[in-house]
Amino acid sequence: MTEINDLWDTGTAAGSGRKNAMGIREEHKAATRREIQRVTLDLFETAGTEATTVARIAERAGISERTFFRYFDSKESAAVPGQGELIEALVGKELDPSLSSAQILRKLLDVCRQQFAHEVEQHEFLRISRLLLREPALLQMVARQELHLVSVLSGSLSERGLLDPMRALLVAELITCTWRVAWQCFAQAEETGRSDPAELFEQAVAGLDEITAQAGSARS
Repeated sequence: MTEINDLWDTGTAAGSGRKNAMGIREEHKAATRREIQRVTLDLFETAGTEATTVARIAERAGISERTFFRYFDSKESAAVPGQGELIEALVGKELDPSLSSAQILRKLLDVCRQQFAHEVEQHEFLRISRLLLREPALLQMVARQELHLVSVLSGSLSERGLLDPMRALLVAELITCTWRVAWQCFAQAEETGRSDPAELFEQAVAGLDEITAQAGSARS
């Protein structure tokens, strides 16, 4: 029995060690990603988008160009992380097939609500928003990211049999629109020094509710 217990303890310790190692690797990857973004924003602010190269970003971040491309596919995407985490959270949300399109929209908005607060804390949004005002290339990047979000989310909802293709696309567009409006309002509020991310997101959702409710009443 002692030998079995010893084997169990050894196996448990090994499993715990692997989990800890995986956690350390993930933390290192996250830290590297943040450092690349920080350096990219620094260079964009001082030298401009056109003059900044991937080679210069990599050198400043202390990595190789090859490592850079493991994290980002372009210098623009390094400055504007996009909705990668949001997409994962939305697509990974478990939804009952019996839910209506309105109920699915509500549950996905709950996902956005949680992710929005996280994004505000994790990413240097103010610096990004200022750059977007003067760098057209970054605005184009954001537009492509939004199209990708709509495509992936609508495809997921349709493929899982949760919604027909049209309703899936409508829900995905409404999610993306609400996300964008909340971010834009947050940026504007930050300029005045008054901003509450949670409150702004709730206002965006309330606005969506009001508009869609009025549209439904007008039709009837």
